[in-house]
Amino acid sequence: MRAFGYTEYGGPEVMHHLETEVPVPGEGQVLIRLAAAGVNPADIKVRSGLRRGRIEVRFPMPMGREAAGDVLDVGPGVTGFRPGDAVFGATAAGTGAFAEQVLLSAAGTALRPDAVTAEQAASLPVSVCTAFDALDELDLPDGATLVVLGAGGGVGTAACGLARDRGLTVLGVASESKRPIVEELGARPVLKGDGWTERVRALAPNGVDGVIDTVGGETLREAAGLLRAGNESGESGQGSGRGRSERGQSGPNRSRVLSLRSVADYELARELGGAPVTRRRTSAVYSQVAELVAAGHFTPVVSAVYPFSEAAEAVAAVETGSPVGNVVVTG
Repeated sequence: MRAFGYTEYGGPEVMHHLETEVPVPGEGQVLIRLAAAGVNPADIKVRSGLRRGRIEVRFPMPMGREAAGDVLDVGPGVTGFRPGDAVFGATAAGTGAFAEQVLLSAAGTALRPDAVTAEQAASLPVSVCTAFDALDELDLPDGATLVVLGAGGGVGTAACGLARDRGLTVLGVASESKRPIVEELGARPVLKGDGWTERVRALAPNGVDGVIDTVGGETLREAAGLLRAGNESGESGQGSGRGRSERGQSGPNRSRVLSLRSVADYELARELGGAPVTRRRTSAVYSQVAELVAAGHFTPVVSAVYPFSEAAEAVAAVETGSPVGNVVVTG
């Protein structure tokens, strides 16, 4: 079976096209024929070894952790899916997505609506659903102002579009080249770089209600200073607006943290009083987001699609470039 991945941790040089055994679905797993797989910065961190001990890797390891395709077989104990179903989801532990046949975790697999393309579906589990989880945690009311740092990337574009659909005022911080997509998603663009906080204050002189960060570092530190005094959210809030998901209930016993969520700098987010985004990765959440896409509330931004033979180029586009939205490899 064709695959594209690595047999040891390292940089781009460890990636190769591989011949591997056809996987057999185990308990709680779904085997699919690959139609499309997403490429994300987190995939590169896994390959480099930065997620060692946190993300299971079994060599030879295909790149990628999200995929869409048609079901070929299911493992013991799996219900709700049958051969021929169009599905998407997260890869099973220790496996990857850049392969002719891919193992998905049944608990993180959902049916793909007809109105959602395979390329769009392959972008949902990591980037789009991360933004969805962040918005649910922040639980901002209709009309609140949200700043998105890195608004032109995969998580950032999703945060802009999904937040707009919830009735939020979105200020998207991005480069000038990404201004058109930020505007298209219904956000007000803010040019990144020196003076960006002053540009935000000009648009929101009384401060902002929430921050979603995909950048980290000093930019994240500066963003915390834009929040209104006393602005808090629940660590496990229940989202307001369209797309609400089941989470912990609000109340006096809930843990409260600053209305800041980061996918880029976990420790600094905690230091500043915010938090990392808690990912759910469940079939229920994936289905809910897919239905939002199918109904036209939000369209995932897929800026580049590479054939399987050019998987290395797809990874390079994410690793060395700054793509708009999501990059996808097709089977």
